[in-house]
Amino acid sequence: MRTMFSTDGIAERKKFGRWSEIIHDRLVPVEQSQLSDEPFRGLIEAADVGSLAISRITQGALRTEATPDTIRRHAKHDTLSVSIKLNGVSSVTQDDRHAVQRPGDIVLIERRPTVLQSSTDSCSYLLEVPRRHVEGALGSTQLYSAMTVDAALPSASLLRTFIEELVRVHGTLTPELAERMGSIGIDLIVASLAEAMARATPKPHLGNVLVQRAKAHIESHLGDQALDPAAVAAAVGVSLRRLQELFQERERCVSEWIWERRLHNAARRLADPTCAHIPIGTIAYDFGFSNQAHFSRRFRTRYDRSPSEYRRESLVGSAGPI
Repeated sequence: MRTMFSTDGIAERKKFGRWSEIIHDRLVPVEQSQLSDEPFRGLIEAADVGSLAISRITQGALRTEATPDTIRRHAKHDTLSVSIKLNGVSSVTQDDRHAVQRPGDIVLIERRPTVLQSSTDSCSYLLEVPRRHVEGALGSTQLYSAMTVDAALPSASLLRTFIEELVRVHGTLTPELAERMGSIGIDLIVASLAEAMARATPKPHLGNVLVQRAKAHIESHLGDQALDPAAVAAAVGVSLRRLQELFQERERCVSEWIWERRLHNAARRLADPTCAHIPIGTIAYDFGFSNQAHFSRRFRTRYDRSPSEYRRESLVGSAGPI
C-alpha cells in the first residue's frame, strides 16, 4: 500500500493538528479530539482496487464525530464506509444503534451523524464502497448501519482474508483484473452484512427483511433481461420456493412484481418531459424488455393505452394551459 500520510518526522506538538487536517481534507470532514495524553502517532496507507477504495488507518486514541455540518461538506454521499478492525477496540454510535468493534469485526457506517471512538493501538481497514451496490442488494442502510458483523461469522473471516490478500497483491493486477477483484470484495461485504442481518433479525421479522432485500435487488436490476425470480432468490440467499412463499404471504407474485416495477418506471420515464426525445424502444430496453412489441402488449394491459398514447397524453397534461 502507498503511504498517504505519516506523523513520523513531524514535531510532536504539531502531529495531531496535521493529522486532523489530513483526515478532514483528504478523507472526510469530521471533528476529532484526543482521548489520551500519550504522544500521538498516525499512519494512513491506501490502495485502490477497481471500484473498491481501501485505506489502512493506524492511529492513537481518538473521538471522531461526523456532525450535520461536516456531513453537508462531505462529497462522498454516493459511497458508504466499511470498517474492518485489525487491532485495538473501537465503538460506533449512529442513530439509536451502538456497535463495538474488536479485531476481525466489521461495521458499515452511513453518511449520517456518527460518533466513533478508538483505543490507543487502533488499526483498521476502511473501505469505500458504492452505495447503489449495497442498497441494491440489502435495502435501506437503516437496517444494517452501525451493526457489528462478528469476526466469528464465516463470511466475515472470508472477507478479512480476501482483503488482506488483495492488499498484498493489488500492485500486480491488471486494471481489468483489479476491477473484477474489487467487485468480488464488495460482494463479500454484502454477503457478510446479509449473514449478520439474518442472525440478528428475530424469525417473525426475517421474512419482511428478505422481501425488502428482494425488492431492493429487483429495483436496482430492472434493466437486466436475465432478472427473474430465480436470480432474485439467488441474490438474497434463499431458495426460489421460499422466496415465492414469502411474496405469496403478502399477496404478491415475484414475477409479476418484477414486471410491475418495470412498467411503473417505464411509465414514469414516458411521462417525463426531459425524456421526450428518447425512443420508446430504448425505454423498453432500459427496463428489461427484449423487444418493443412485448413492452407495448404489457403496457396496454396495465395502463389501457399504448406507450405512445400514454406519452402523448402525459406530455400534453404536463404542459398546462397556454
